[in-house]
Amino acid sequence: MQLILYRKPDCHLCEGLEEKLEQITSIQFDLERRDITTREDWFNLYQYEIPVLCLQSPQGEKVLPRLSPRATVKTLEQLLEKNIHLANLNQ
Repeated sequence: MQLILYRKPDCHLCEGLEEKLEQITSIQFDLERRDITTREDWFNLYQYEIPVLCLQSPQGEKVLPRLSPRATVKTLEQLLEKNIHLANLNQ
């Protein structure tokens, strides 16, 4: 599974989500980090939304629901499991 994290430098919310993703061991995934300050289209799309987590599928990127910064690693795992399941159903 491929996840994409849209982020920007020195963003404590981005760093917090990234740290939680690194703690997940029950789900195998590759994490691609995209700095929105490196491309104008990413910046215009996500400047007020970061961090944005997307699931990459054959149909394209699916933006996952935004979690509270206070969400636990377990909550993040549940979000990923639910969306992986839904993505598999839609294939």
